[in-house]
Amino acid sequence: MSTNPLDVPDVTVPYEPRSGQRGTGFLTEPLRLGTTPSATVGPYLAIGLSWPDGPWAAAEGTEDGFWIRGRVLDGAGDVVPDALVETWQADPDGGLASPEDPRGQASYPRFRGYARSATVDPPGEFGVFTLKPGRLPDGEGGLQAPHIDVSVFARGLLDRVVTRIYFADEAEANAEDAVLRGLSEEQRRTLVAEPAGDGYRLDIHLQGDRETVFFAV
Repeated sequence: MSTNPLDVPDVTVPYEPRSGQRGTGFLTEPLRLGTTPSATVGPYLAIGLSWPDGPWAAAEGTEDGFWIRGRVLDGAGDVVPDALVETWQADPDGGLASPEDPRGQASYPRFRGYARSATVDPPGEFGVFTLKPGRLPDGEGGLQAPHIDVSVFARGLLDRVVTRIYFADEAEANAEDAVLRGLSEEQRRTLVAEPAGDGYRLDIHLQGDRETVFFAV
């Protein structure tokens, strides 16, 4: 007669359930703790990652606003349809909407500075509506080129990866930027967005020959 494994027995006296040790009913050996096996994240979960303003770092219809669009690609060159791209940046005056800015928290009309865009529709592509950021101090007496800080979350990543988006039409500022000066020409190209029809475009390559430059943070 077969037994239904979901049936709960009618137990009238205390008993100790079987452990996972094959061939015995009890754990008879000393408990030994080992290293937990590593595991990748996936399938990708969006719980707690939604952002009410979504891709709008600047309010819809803001004057001088534009879109930054691109794809997130894996090492094989295939699009990642369930990644999340998060952006944070200065306003056009170079201020940050953060109380942690030692210069003081900035407030720019219709500008939030923060956005999140999922690569769902169209598959693999993100889009953020924003304003061109101003230049920030580089901590060494100079100025950084206008840029946007980017974090990418995706299945297979145990932690986010962090990069930047610079702008191809800021050549003079880019030439003075300490980060860009420390990269090869090929590496710099992975960070520089090119003008497009409604703003700028830059693809993010997570791996492979064209891997985007990521930062240790």
